[in-house]
Amino acid sequence: MSETNRVAVITGAGGGIGRSASLKLAEKGMSVVLVDFDEKGGNETLHLIRENGGEGMFIHADVSKNADVEKFVQAAKETYGRIDVFFNNAGILGTPSLLGDYSEEMFDRIISVNLKGVFLGLKHVLKVMEEQHAGVIINTASAAGVKSCEYLGGYAASKHGVVGLTKTAAVEYGPKGIRVNAICPGGVMTNMTKGMELNNPEQNGPLRRPAVPEEIANVVCFLASDESSYMNGAIVTIDGGLTT
Repeated sequence: MSETNRVAVITGAGGGIGRSASLKLAEKGMSVVLVDFDEKGGNETLHLIRENGGEGMFIHADVSKNADVEKFVQAAKETYGRIDVFFNNAGILGTPSLLGDYSEEMFDRIISVNLKGVFLGLKHVLKVMEEQHAGVIINTASAAGVKSCEYLGGYAASKHGVVGLTKTAAVEYGPKGIRVNAICPGGVMTNMTKGMELNNPEQNGPLRRPAVPEEIANVVCFLASDESSYMNGAIVTIDGGLTT
């Protein structure tokens, strides 16, 4: 199927990597369903897409709530008839803290959004793709999903979990024509990472700089395309060599 006839659903589309990927997928001619808890940011992304002649819609949703996930999946199906690409991207960072000082409430919220949210997205979108006998899913993990992450234990735990879900889904659904991969960005200049010392060269690996969202979105678009047709269960680091 031509990319111009495809439908992509993107969570966390209101800014950062999600916004950049949404714009690039729309530029390729895909109809995009934008999902975010941040209503203002989501509508801004939709405005940018329509300004560039793209097709899309915005759904306000909390990815940690089953009913909200069902809502945006159903809206995509009712409006466009199918889901070809799912960028399962929404996530939160949490407040940096030693594990012993981590609040239970913060840990629960991070796991709820970053891990349960990815699980719920997989649960509902995989059913749609199984009916189609085709589809591509890209989950957002992190460099913190394949290495330690000092002072961000809850975030690291959630992203390690995303890697596990990705590998499991790839094995279970590959025979059904569905590919599932994950990206593992390092430091990226977004609103979520404001306040972190991303410009410290020692924290950014061999390239000595953080990424910009467009650099991550380029890899998302590749994984969403037929050019990556033999990639399944891949955990793709995009971190400037940080985890090398």
